[in-house]
Amino acid sequence: MSDRTYTIRDSVFAAPKPEPGLYLVATPIGNLSDISLRALEIIAGADRLACEDTRVTVRLLSRYGISRPMLAYHEHNAEDSGAALLTELEAGQSVAIVSDAGTPLVSDPGFSLSREAIARGIPVYPIPGASAPIAALLASGLPSDSFFFAGFPPQKQQARRARFEELARVPGTLMFFEAPHRIAESLDDMALVFGPRPAAVCRELTKLYETIYRGTLPELKAEFAAMERVRGEIVVCVAPPQAEEAATSEDADTILLGLMREMKPAKAAQEAVKLTGLSRRELYQRAMALKGGTA
Repeated sequence: MSDRTYTIRDSVFAAPKPEPGLYLVATPIGNLSDISLRALEIIAGADRLACEDTRVTVRLLSRYGISRPMLAYHEHNAEDSGAALLTELEAGQSVAIVSDAGTPLVSDPGFSLSREAIARGIPVYPIPGASAPIAALLASGLPSDSFFFAGFPPQKQQARRARFEELARVPGTLMFFEAPHRIAESLDDMALVFGPRPAAVCRELTKLYETIYRGTLPELKAEFAAMERVRGEIVVCVAPPQAEEAATSEDADTILLGLMREMKPAKAAQEAVKLTGLSRRELYQRAMALKGGTA
């Protein structure tokens, strides 16, 4: 392979060959300066570099003067490429894997490879660095003492709302990835299920057009519904339920009975979400039981 070196501002540094094992290397999520010296050493020095998209990773390599072959490893060829990488690992080679951006295995391919390597007794080394969910959490202004990363919500509305309802009582800040063409729909469903919680939509983190939108979910829903087009990579952070949201079953029943004097059970359950913090599914079930006289 080529010389094991990397370059920073015209200074060339040697990259020692890492010990045998699988290295999960975090790379920048936008700004290419957000990479650690250890990550550069591993990328330049490992026997094999596997990446999600060679066209993306080559820009990082060019920035730091690293010239070396790459193996594409992504969800569509993970079985074949993963088998090849495991063969090299079992032969005592060092393998570095990177995703297009951020930390490998976080909503990216690589989990099955890591799990199989561990099962075979092959050392697995995390090389920490940039992470879009953590960067968004820091910028959101929301509680960071407890949080839950939920990845991408389901694409279909019914499944998406059901997923949000499952997460409604998680006692920590929620973090989601979302595609720009679905962000308005997701915020609509979040406002419906989570109610008026504080939230933040973090777009294009660390990049030239980085933008942080903060407000309640209904406010953000309205703001994004009015946008003609949304671009870029997005992380949404939603505040945890407040203590006053944790209504008892008796409180929920009282609220539902009052609402059902003027509206149907489904609508009453939808409105009660904002007042109780309970999931819409749970409230609807209680509303139907109350209507039938079985609660």
